[in-house]
Amino acid sequence: MGITGGIGSGKSTVCGIFARLGIPVYAADREAKRLMREDLALIASVKEAFGSDSYSGNEPNRPFLANAVFGNPEKLALLNSLVHPAVFRDFERWCGLQHAPYVIKEAAIMFESGSYKQVHEVVAVTAPLELRIQRVMERDGSSREEILKRIQAQMPQEEVVKRAHDVINNDGTHSLIRQVVGLHRQFLARAKEQA
Repeated sequence: MGITGGIGSGKSTVCGIFARLGIPVYAADREAKRLMREDLALIASVKEAFGSDSYSGNEPNRPFLANAVFGNPEKLALLNSLVHPAVFRDFERWCGLQHAPYVIKEAAIMFESGSYKQVHEVVAVTAPLELRIQRVMERDGSSREEILKRIQAQMPQEEVVKRAHDVINNDGTHSLIRQVVGLHRQFLARAKEQA
């Protein structure tokens, strides 16, 4: 199963509930950062594409890379074309190590990256815009303008909802636990049918 949603929607919170229910969660963004430090082929390809200043040893020079891709769709697409395949391979390897009825892949840009092709269903986590902004401001200390830029760079929430199979409403008034447990029961039933 895939979990996606825009910044501040509450994907990580939802995935934390699934994890407490015993479901393994692969956090694609976190694993991409790890792979950029550990995957030697990925490191070499990023250095080749962006120059030796893109790394200091095996540590990515995040400010340098962010500056290179920010506002440059071609450079961002190039970086993504290097990182996403490495994450896809790592997810497949990770799945082979799991012994659960189903697993979850959490990815902020599931549709944009093609990650949705690796999962059976996608669940969109949604929240009102102002609540998302407030959450990210509190979490990251980012300015409203910075957050809005990041939101505008992502697929609109309405489009994510159209493409998803299920939706979890994280507006602070609907019970997240109840919604997650309901989906968990559905996913367990489907896994039994397919076994």
